[in-house]
Amino acid sequence: MTDIIDSSVTDAAASGTAADTVDPTYRNAALPVDERVENLLGQMSLEEKAGLFFQTMIAMSQDGELAAADPTFGLESNEAMVIGKGMTHFNVLGSAPSGELMAAWHNKVQELAATTRLGIPVTISTDPRHSFSDNPLAGMLSGPFSSWPETVGLAAIRDEALVERFADVARQEYTAVGIRVALHPQVDLATEPRWGRQVATFGEDPELTSVLGAAYIRGFQGSELGAASVATMTKHFPGGGPQMDGEDAHFPHGREQVYPGGQFELHLKPFEAAFEAGTSQIMPYYGMPVGTEYEEVGFGFNKSVITGLLRERYGFDGIVCTDWGLISDSEIFGQPFPARAWGVEHLTPRERMVKVIEAGVDQFGGEAIPELLIELVESGEISEARLDESARRLLREKFVLGLFDAPLVDVAAAGIVVGSEEFRAAGEAAQRASITVLTNTEITNPVTDAATPTLPIATGLKLYVEGIDVAVAAEYGTVVATPADADVAIIRTHAPFEVRSTVFENFFHQGSLDFTAEAVAHLREVAASVPTIVDVHLDRPAILTPIVASPGAPAAVVANYGANARALLDVLTGAAEAKGRLPFDLPSSMAAVEASREDVPFDTKDPLFRFGHGLSI
Repeated sequence: MTDIIDSSVTDAAASGTAADTVDPTYRNAALPVDERVENLLGQMSLEEKAGLFFQTMIAMSQDGELAAADPTFGLESNEAMVIGKGMTHFNVLGSAPSGELMAAWHNKVQELAATTRLGIPVTISTDPRHSFSDNPLAGMLSGPFSSWPETVGLAAIRDEALVERFADVARQEYTAVGIRVALHPQVDLATEPRWGRQVATFGEDPELTSVLGAAYIRGFQGSELGAASVATMTKHFPGGGPQMDGEDAHFPHGREQVYPGGQFELHLKPFEAAFEAGTSQIMPYYGMPVGTEYEEVGFGFNKSVITGLLRERYGFDGIVCTDWGLISDSEIFGQPFPARAWGVEHLTPRERMVKVIEAGVDQFGGEAIPELLIELVESGEISEARLDESARRLLREKFVLGLFDAPLVDVAAAGIVVGSEEFRAAGEAAQRASITVLTNTEITNPVTDAATPTLPIATGLKLYVEGIDVAVAAEYGTVVATPADADVAIIRTHAPFEVRSTVFENFFHQGSLDFTAEAVAHLREVAASVPTIVDVHLDRPAILTPIVASPGAPAAVVANYGANARALLDVLTGAAEAKGRLPFDLPSSMAAVEASREDVPFDTKDPLFRFGHGLSI
């Protein structure tokens, strides 16, 4: 695909004010990037600089036109954000029905940005969009994009080349619609089994995470960042996994990160691999470190971590963007939601903003208050020279990504690239490959008295199913209404979680990993009447001990990490090979989880299944 710039866009940018007030040198693609940056920066007003520092959600229309305000999510219109606030970085929320419509919307936003005085193009970012998932906080719905397993499912496949291939596919689909920053990968180590965000990690092992995280970055960015790249914002520095009791730092009760095993350094290993791979951006997590040498404030406010560790020890000179909502209180789903200002709750938003800037951060995620930053500079609390330091990084990436030279995308090409047959097939193959067979007991044939493994099952059997669309199951056998009528039962379920008090927190699956007694009893009841296969979605390492313990255990137990019903049934019937291996230990009990140390991998006593377990069938 070739990106084509419409000359009218650059003409509009140049005509935003009298011709002699803007020096167009920065638009000369033949000049070195640093020269272009300095030329543009020297012409920017304080207001224009401040607009660079804020990246928040923006609404996407469904029809390819500019989007109006969205009161449901508290989003202003596209015009209010780009023209009214002068912002140029946005995390796009939602999706359009097709790649063409997404690309058309993107071009409208760029054309809007081109009407500003300097015509600084917009950078569009996104959370993950390619995972087969019904959890909107585990990953954005894939919409027209190809559909793959969750990141932890890619880890289950353990194929470095496949991860790089996935990221390259995602890069092509993103760039086709104008998305140029990936707010991922998430290279946190999933060392706390209860943590609600591990589904987007590469699991528990630091070596595997390092290898696959680097491959992911290479697939998105290439050997170096350029006009065909998607910049990666690797998160959450210095590792968000060691959450106290597994509670997530989005919430006040999860604000503390703890290191009872003294393994702070271990959580840095995947980031070292990310730096080696050239990640363009870093996002620190919300959590505040407790009992370490570092200041006990959230990482986004933490100068000892951002400047001392990230900038000075590792020499990272890329963009650092905070996680969303460190400065301002907000409202989510109609409920109050405090700023994640852990350790500095007592500070005013003004004071918090100063502390973030002084920590060495370049950009505020989830905030849209450039007027406050302007006030801080005008009052002398933040120097304009300090703004320039971050503005150079932010502008440089726009130039390196080619946004000034080719801000528009080819709408027709987007329809061909996004969700192409090749990409969808690759994603579905990965879904099948990620499925992990945990148990596969032998069943004795009452006629021949021969014992054979449950899996694979034959096609054409009478099937009793739960959690599977009947029409899909009917492609593999005859669907019956009760277990008693079936040759085999197939039940899809998910790792358990606790119901919490707010709508927003319930998007995070947290708390106990134990199945309820009712859930276990139901599975055993079905298994008692017919050979039963249980498939568990492991967005967290569920405790399967009461399910797999005999007598009364299902004939087979498998795990998925985001796979559609056909992917599962292809594996169960032997049409596709089960290649998945566990990306983390599966604990044997909640007592073992509660006794484990949050920062130490593989620390639960006597796990039921070990990291790397998986049977071939």
